[in-house]
Amino acid sequence: QVQLVESGGGLVQAGGSLRLSCAASGRTSNRYPMAWFRQAPGKERECVAALSWSGVRSYYADSVKGRFTVSRDNAKNQVYLQMNSLKPEDTAVYYCAAYNRGTYSSTSYYSRTSDYDDWGQGTQVTVSS
Repeated sequence: QVQLVESGGGLVQAGGSLRLSCAASGRTSNRYPMAWFRQAPGKERECVAALSWSGVRSYYADSVKGRFTVSRDNAKNQVYLQMNSLKPEDTAVYYCAAYNRGTYSSTSYYSRTSDYDDWGQGTQVTVSS
């Protein structure tokens, strides 16, 4: 099991930027796919970005393409989500997740909520208009 701790959320005006960080611990190897999800009140949790453990392949939801960038530093066991040009509809609790099932390649990524068992506690992002 992986322990995940998110940080970097907060209140920002529309058009602003935030950088979320996720610190992972508890597994001997850091070679596992990871993802960022978000959940707004009354809505289902959705994947906004996913990244292979090698960092060479990524997925972005259409709603964030061109504005969000996911990256990782395996030496520091950290995953990041750089969010630019934020919009009020980006307001949500953001969660990072670590993939912990079966085997996968260095280019595998997963974007379904049901793919993940290990989750952080979430960090609130609020974008004011």
